[in-house]
Amino acid sequence: MSEPNVEKEPGPQGEESPVTDAAPNAKRKREYKEFGHEEGKPTCANVDMSLIELKAEDLYDKEKVDLETIVIDDVFKLLQCDENGLSLEEASRRIELFGPNKLEQEEQNAFLQFLSFMWNPLSWVMEGAALVAIVLSNGEGQPPDWEDFLGIVLLLFINSTIGFYEERNAGNAVKALMDSLAPKAKVKRNGTWAEIESAGLVPGDMVAFKIGDIVPADCRLTEAINVSIDQAALTGESLPQGKKLGDQCFSGSTCKQGEAEGVVISTGANTFFGRAASLVGQDDDTTGHLQKILAQIGSFCLVSIGIFVVAEILVLYAGFRYNYRRGLNNILVLLIGGIPIAMPTVLSVTLAVGAQQLAKHKAIVTRITAIEELAGVTILCSDKTGTLTTNKLTIDRATIRTYGPFSADDVMLLAAYASRTENQDAIDTSVVAALGDTSRARAGIKLLDFKPFNPVDKRTEITYLEESSGKLKRVTKGMTGIIIELCTRNKTEEVENKLEADVEEFATRGLRALAVAYEELDGEDPEAEGNGFELIGLLAIFDPPREDTKQTIDDAIALGVKVKMVTGDQLAIAKETGRRLGLGDHMYPAKVLKDGPPPGGKHLNLDDMILDADGFAGVFPEHKYEIVKRLQGLGHLCAMTGDGANDAPALSRANVGIAVEGATDAARGAADIVLTEPGLSTIVHAIRGSRIIFQRMRNYSIYACAVTIRIVVCFAILAFAFKFDFPPFMVLIIALLNDGTIMTLSVDRVLPSMTPDAWDLAEIFTYAIAYGLYLTASTIALVAIIMKTSFFYDKFGVTFNGFVFPSSANDPQLHMIVYLQVAIISQALIFVTRSHGFFFMERPSVALMIAFCIAQLVSSIIAAYCNWGFTQIRAISGGWIGIVWVWNIVWFLPLDWIKFAMKATIIKRMRERHDRKVAEAAVRASEGGIPITRTQSRAASIHESMYSNRVSFIRRAARKVGFGRKIMMKPEELQRFSSIQAQRTGATLARNPSRTAA
Repeated sequence: MSEPNVEKEPGPQGEESPVTDAAPNAKRKREYKEFGHEEGKPTCANVDMSLIELKAEDLYDKEKVDLETIVIDDVFKLLQCDENGLSLEEASRRIELFGPNKLEQEEQNAFLQFLSFMWNPLSWVMEGAALVAIVLSNGEGQPPDWEDFLGIVLLLFINSTIGFYEERNAGNAVKALMDSLAPKAKVKRNGTWAEIESAGLVPGDMVAFKIGDIVPADCRLTEAINVSIDQAALTGESLPQGKKLGDQCFSGSTCKQGEAEGVVISTGANTFFGRAASLVGQDDDTTGHLQKILAQIGSFCLVSIGIFVVAEILVLYAGFRYNYRRGLNNILVLLIGGIPIAMPTVLSVTLAVGAQQLAKHKAIVTRITAIEELAGVTILCSDKTGTLTTNKLTIDRATIRTYGPFSADDVMLLAAYASRTENQDAIDTSVVAALGDTSRARAGIKLLDFKPFNPVDKRTEITYLEESSGKLKRVTKGMTGIIIELCTRNKTEEVENKLEADVEEFATRGLRALAVAYEELDGEDPEAEGNGFELIGLLAIFDPPREDTKQTIDDAIALGVKVKMVTGDQLAIAKETGRRLGLGDHMYPAKVLKDGPPPGGKHLNLDDMILDADGFAGVFPEHKYEIVKRLQGLGHLCAMTGDGANDAPALSRANVGIAVEGATDAARGAADIVLTEPGLSTIVHAIRGSRIIFQRMRNYSIYACAVTIRIVVCFAILAFAFKFDFPPFMVLIIALLNDGTIMTLSVDRVLPSMTPDAWDLAEIFTYAIAYGLYLTASTIALVAIIMKTSFFYDKFGVTFNGFVFPSSANDPQLHMIVYLQVAIISQALIFVTRSHGFFFMERPSVALMIAFCIAQLVSSIIAAYCNWGFTQIRAISGGWIGIVWVWNIVWFLPLDWIKFAMKATIIKRMRERHDRKVAEAAVRASEGGIPITRTQSRAASIHESMYSNRVSFIRRAARKVGFGRKIMMKPEELQRFSSIQAQRTGATLARNPSRTAA
């Protein structure tokens, strides 16, 4: 079996063994694709080039233009330029014509951003209350309620100012990081080469790039010296492709070898990467997950207020026959005190501060509400090349095979001899780097002759003088079939069988084989024949995982996040990478996404297979998009990492798209989080950070809803039971002091959960109702004891201006007592809602403690010294202040026990019911599948959009670009596409001819 295989393997026309070499040859074909171009005959455009007027329907008409082989001269004519480059004047004209060479960014109007904080249903109620105070309060001989009006407007402006300040700070931090990523380009203008920002490039510019440079725009090569381009961001494959004169290179790809010059044919959103982003626009969300939650919490508060406002209207006007102004003041108390006006601001500030904290870990948050969604992510779909791996070929020293008297180290050293040390290709770079000390590649030898890799021989060869022995020796390395064909000295059946088995093993593991052979020369003529090559070793080449990737994946799994690999590379390579990272090798080729699971397998349907798989290989953009979409349809919040334009659609579809360091502009534009450091370790920081932020928001949400219940129920019952008319202005003071304290929740010290977070609004509302009713009871009990008994006078000797009882239910000093009691215990509630155990077991942040103490000091000072006749309050004695403090402490301590009782009873039953529903849904899914629906985080409704996110630091990639079709990523389509670009640009220039044209 082995003999025929060895004989047939090297020749390009040979028949390959179906068992052993199909996979190895496939690897070698990919590995050396850069040298395998088939020469095509250049053609010219079959039209009058002086007119340069091609209609859109003509672009694919090969009778006029063979788009795959159009000559570079026609490109120059179409673009009205030459190899000397454009003039500065013409470049400026074309910038106006074609726009900058970058994806557009949206600049948000600062004033409108400020006003947007007042544009949501909660703010509308407060704005309505302000109008009530200034317009409807007229009458009965009384002036408008200017104090309440100004107080409400001041509260609105304070909230907007704080939110605006924090969001602008976060936006500026992001902008600074993004500006630092601006790429440069070498361009010829007025016949002189200069370096400019690549955003300044226009079609027709002459650009140059060399090894290590990023191709700044789509271009056709006018000069190419041993050029190799890494298009991994486009195809997902590890190995670079060779390019020659006339070939196209695409924006965002990287030059791995050689140097080149080219003419720019397309820029900005019209580049291949920009057009690949056409899928991205399909899922730009108008309403995020947090906005949906905000809408529901807001609805809860509005409904609660509405119920008691209607009740007051009926009872106070119809029952008690209140006059117009008196009833209106009571309604204002409910409107002002019940609305959690600070909620959008507090949550925005919390997210903005969180974004700044993540920026310290080199993570740019481009969609601020993605922080909240990241806390709930259950599945992380990750691209492989450049994300999980380094995207740098490496020799796997642990798998080196030897076939003669040479050790693995000897084989490595001799292979390094047969490699270039300068102007290296990817293979030579990996072989020399494997030595550790690259100087060893030429140490102790004198180079006599070197034959670099070429598409005919498919191998490198060095002839050298070994200085220690004075002998001439020769080493060659290259494709396995080519090298074994050269060997004559140890080409035995045993060696061939071993080689065949080793190559097959490498292929099944996704490792590419590189054979090494050696011979000695007699005499001193380096051109002479040697004593015959001897196969000495086989090297395994692979794209290694990043150093921190395995730990990152382990950390993600520990946080309850399942990681799946989704890559465009081959299945064997994906499986080997999965094994090395501990992901598992339970992976499938992309075709199963179309064909479904095989009949008789363990998976009943495609959804079941996707959920169970460790990853998928050989995927294209539409596959990645479909995987994310189906996972979301199964109820998962999905994060997607990637670095290339081929990842952009899935990045946009995912709940949280993460562009890793070095990502293309298309990927950054589609992503919600952009990493500026290599590796995925930042994602673990981001997940933990997002869960901390989520806990802060959840704590505040319970608090805000509880205070709403507490205010509306408390003051409505006081009005019904005692005809108690609390002054609206004092509710404003309570709200103002509350806001100042609650803002510090954005930096509060909380513990992240070890499982994905989710908004359970039923749980939040249940806690809120329990806390709110309990605090309501604390106030009503205090007022009842004061009104109906002489308890406090008997025990502490306190009076109301010398009287044992207040003059009426609306005694100004009673108003002050109620104000102080409500202000203190309402703020103290935050220490209960922010903790999972006893409130004193979880230390709050210093900022929160300081803000709380200041607010309570201010409240106590107001109670002791303020005699504000306009709002019907009068200062109370120190005795009353002390009584209120003690009263609140007594009522505060049982709050923790209420929390524990709720957890053990109502909340426990609610969670059990929720778990049963999830289990039933899983059973239904396994039986018949779940229809694919858009996940909650991308849902949109008119009401929810009122809370829509105001922060958009990067505009989603251009919407209306290209031909309105999905971009095909097949390599054979690339040249045709580049010719179309050149003609479209030429047509634009024809419609806008140069002023200096003859």
